[in-house]
Amino acid sequence: MSKHQILLAVTGGIAAYKSLELTRLLKKHGADVRVVMTKSATQFVQPLSFQALSGHAVHCELLDAEAENAMGHIELARWADVFVIAPATANTLAKCAHGLADDLLSTLYLAVQCPVYVAPAMNHAMWHHAATQANLKILQTHGVNLIAPESGEQACGEVGVGRMAEPETICQRLISDLTAPPVLMNLKVIITAGATREPLDPVRYLTNRSSGKMGYSLAIAAQQAGANVTLISGVSQIQPPKNCHFIQVETAEQMHTAVFEKLENCDIFIGAAAVADYRPVACGNEKMKKNADQIMLILEKTADILADVAASKNPPFTVGFAAETHELERYARDKLARKRLNMIAANWVGREKGGFERDENALEVFWQHGQKTLEMTEKTELARQLIGLIAEQFYASN
Repeated sequence: MSKHQILLAVTGGIAAYKSLELTRLLKKHGADVRVVMTKSATQFVQPLSFQALSGHAVHCELLDAEAENAMGHIELARWADVFVIAPATANTLAKCAHGLADDLLSTLYLAVQCPVYVAPAMNHAMWHHAATQANLKILQTHGVNLIAPESGEQACGEVGVGRMAEPETICQRLISDLTAPPVLMNLKVIITAGATREPLDPVRYLTNRSSGKMGYSLAIAAQQAGANVTLISGVSQIQPPKNCHFIQVETAEQMHTAVFEKLENCDIFIGAAAVADYRPVACGNEKMKKNADQIMLILEKTADILADVAASKNPPFTVGFAAETHELERYARDKLARKRLNMIAANWVGREKGGFERDENALEVFWQHGQKTLEMTEKTELARQLIGLIAEQFYASN
């Protein structure tokens, strides 16, 4: 590989010793590695150890008297091809998510313009805490790449998810991303995400449990693959990714309109939204009162966005999703053929792992003459794998 410039930030956790091996492995692959350490990290590993392995002085202070204008953090930020925080403590994730800049590492996070990776390491209870998970979601909307922690015995003696990924895993991910060509460079990609809501009256509506996590993760992964992304989202609590064209809608009809307003010259369409199949025939102007013991609700079909896109003049490469509770392959293949899609990604819902409102998922992906299983993993990583597979089939079809 060419000599990529990797800025490695080490924070204060017992996993800091693993970053010595990560430094060695990155150097072995030909990378130029410079190391930044927080004050607490130096309590676990001496800076001299990283200096010996990297061949560069270790940076610990925000204001560097040795640097020109004492602005060493700007010099480092501009130097890096990639910025990786390993281990990333819960405190560091929180600071970066909320834009705090009270030390060298957190200031670098705001100053770098290169891809950023985090490899979290913490106790399993801290990892699963709602605050940590919320901070991760914010970071992912910033475009940060998560190298998910692993499950196993932790330094405290407890067992669970929170161990930093092994140095070999982190190194492989970084080298793979750095050397892989941007597979969707300059392609126009439209992605739908989230749930639609169909009003019954001014207060109530019909909807579903989709959180939008998969669609938003796909938008980020497509951007990282070089695509010009338009994200058309129904209801979701997730922050829109930076640098994509974002369109907010609510109903299936609004989503259909937004898609076809942007469809011209689209190369790839990914329908990850959970679009309502039916809507009320009539929407009341006033709130329905709880008078009758039963009411009859008459529904009508909504427009089929996926089928309409696939049937449009000069259709893009069209990818659908199918969430199934049983007979997944049969229903997915039927949808693939019936709607004349190029690919379909199907997943189980209602099971112990994966599906709606979860941070991880697994997919069975089908196309006319092929099939591939994408194993259970974080949705951000799953999105990266799926975008790679979509790119392969897109180019094979042209």
